[in-house]
Amino acid sequence: MQKLMEVIEFLDNSGNTMVKRMPNDGPAEIKWGAQLTVRESQEAVFFRDGKALDVFKPGRHVLETQNIPLIGKWVTSFGYGPDSPFRAEVYFVGKQLFPNLKWGTKEPILFKDTELKMIRIRSFGSFSIQIADSLLFINKIVGTKGTYRNEDIEDYLKSIVISRLTNILGDELKTVFDMPSSFDDISLAARIKLQTEFDGLGLYLHDFYINSISVPEDVQQVIDQRSGMSAIGNMDEFMKYKIALSLENASQNEGAAGGAMGTGVGAGMGLGMGFMMPQMIQQSMMSSMQGNNSEKESPMDKLKKLKELLDMGVISEDEFNQKKSKLMDQI
Repeated sequence: MQKLMEVIEFLDNSGNTMVKRMPNDGPAEIKWGAQLTVRESQEAVFFRDGKALDVFKPGRHVLETQNIPLIGKWVTSFGYGPDSPFRAEVYFVGKQLFPNLKWGTKEPILFKDTELKMIRIRSFGSFSIQIADSLLFINKIVGTKGTYRNEDIEDYLKSIVISRLTNILGDELKTVFDMPSSFDDISLAARIKLQTEFDGLGLYLHDFYINSISVPEDVQQVIDQRSGMSAIGNMDEFMKYKIALSLENASQNEGAAGGAMGTGVGAGMGLGMGFMMPQMIQQSMMSSMQGNNSEKESPMDKLKKLKELLDMGVISEDEFNQKKSKLMDQI
């Protein structure tokens, strides 16, 4: 014979239990006059045959027909006497804050950058939630599970965040060059838009943070170059910038070379650059002084300069082909 439940309570020592069913394996016989204890950070919901009967707020409740009319009415309708036990189950719902849930992009997502066109980015951060509507959360998420913890829903909520992130970034961020100053605005906009999704689950999105937005290495190199040179679109400025980088790299190679051969190669490269760079810088500066420097320079002249830089190893073949393609469109 199943033991009657006379004391009903749940103490969550872990702090991460969102919903706990009592008893854990399903409905039980509950005695009239049983004592229900609901703690300050909880709500208790009585269920019978999948239907909610009553929701109890924090406090100590004695289960009597005069105190709980909805349950009493249900018991009477099924022909139970006032002293007869009734069969039901109780769900204890944790109303505390569940903080620092993690989200992140497992795979890069596409982002339409106004300056770099389509690029792939990764992002990660954290968020905190609370259960706002106990009944809705149980019906939508928990179902018939005996115990439901925050880690059980974390992956599901993470998928909602990632699925909406592309649109949120598209609305709030125009280019990755603006990322550092945009994190707070993006986080706020994301929280507002995601709350609509969370409302349908009975959840309140307490906070939402974007901790990082990262780009592929090749895109990061472009960002670093843009930071070091504001006029990357100007051919003369681009050439001077690349020459300066090559001189710096040559001096580093000379100092870092451990063996005699490494030292000789580094010194040779540095010496060669030393002879050739002043001439190229002087040519670039002279063209700048002739008014509208690179704009009056023909595409073929620019191609010759680019080829010289390629032959010297100042720019890579990919950079050469990229610039060459743009110049060929002008011919």
